[in-house]
Amino acid sequence: MSQTGPFIRVTTVSAPLKGSFPLDHEGTCKLEMLNYMVCLHEKKQQNSECRHVAKDYFECRMNHGLMDKEEWQKLGYGDSKQISQ
Repeated sequence: MSQTGPFIRVTTVSAPLKGSFPLDHEGTCKLEMLNYMVCLHEKKQQNSECRHVAKDYFECRMNHGLMDKEEWQKLGYGDSKQISQ
């Protein structure tokens, strides 16, 4: 059945730029994630105030294979050391 008019559905979907990454089903980095969420709550959702905690979370995910290892600069932490690939 073909559709016409303003309600045409998009049939092509593009993949995310970084690809997909596994969810943390085992809670490996749950502590780091909770620390980040608490920081956001305490700082009234000001992400810039919690960058150091977010970096800890990313580092945990990279160290446990939950996301690809990336240079800190590519993740927006240009003033930090790089994670070796």
